[in-house]
Amino acid sequence: MWVVLALCSAFLLGVYDVFKKRSLKDNAVIPVLASSIFISAVIFMPFWVASILSPETMSQTSFYVPPMDFRTHLCIFLKSAIVLGSWISAYFGMKNVPITIFSPIRATQPVWTVIGAFFIFSERLTPLQALGVVVTIGFFYCFSLAGLKEGISWKRNKWIWLIILATLLGAASGLYDKHLMRSFDRVGVQVFSTMYQSLLMLVILFTMWYPNRKKTTPFQWRWTIVGISVFLILADYVYFWALSSENSMISIVSTIRRSGAVVPFMYGALFLGEKNLKLKGILLCGILCGVALLTFGALR
Repeated sequence: MWVVLALCSAFLLGVYDVFKKRSLKDNAVIPVLASSIFISAVIFMPFWVASILSPETMSQTSFYVPPMDFRTHLCIFLKSAIVLGSWISAYFGMKNVPITIFSPIRATQPVWTVIGAFFIFSERLTPLQALGVVVTIGFFYCFSLAGLKEGISWKRNKWIWLIILATLLGAASGLYDKHLMRSFDRVGVQVFSTMYQSLLMLVILFTMWYPNRKKTTPFQWRWTIVGISVFLILADYVYFWALSSENSMISIVSTIRRSGAVVPFMYGALFLGEKNLKLKGILLCGILCGVALLTFGALR
């Protein structure tokens, strides 16, 4: 069951990336991200209020938000900060590079999750997992060379490094998510992390963007921003549901989830007319083969 949920999350996350790319085209990054988070908070607010006013009724549903102690809120706040750092880096990167380069880099996240589990939790790699790491990193390096054909030097392009930072922070968040799902309610984690992200984004919005808004790309409201919120909520809901399953494995869930990179890649190929698609497609397949080896290695 948790594997099916991970597959659903992967597809939803891919659609989320498409809405994100459409929203960011010739648009200001910070207010787009802030708007999507605020919309998510507004969607969650009725469930939170209803859980406070009528806990007996809400506890019979899948949308009950239980009360949490101060320590739990601190743990969720830390998650919010990590995720927000990943999102800000990813949004700036996605805006400034082709989506057919962005998606394969993000697809390598499971490798860094497995490597993190190796060093942090002393998990040992199976031979297939080790091969998957080598294959993925190898194709990842080849992808950096392919970027030169479009005039994108990975050594000197700050947007590429922001995408890499977003991927590493995303891997850290994935490792932390598994810990949270073992200790806390999944709906509570999703709802309160969104609330804390909203508070953090208010600070960022009025300190980083608003004072300099006339010097940067102007903000344009687009209805695709709503799509960012809706599909991220759905993707995270089934993701946390998968992780909360007793036998779920973060290495497999993370791997399957990132296979959703195929969705925005196909969008870039079919609708954006991006370059060198044959070579990028081969390299993306190589990366996905690497993460598939990670999955099979974990299942054995």
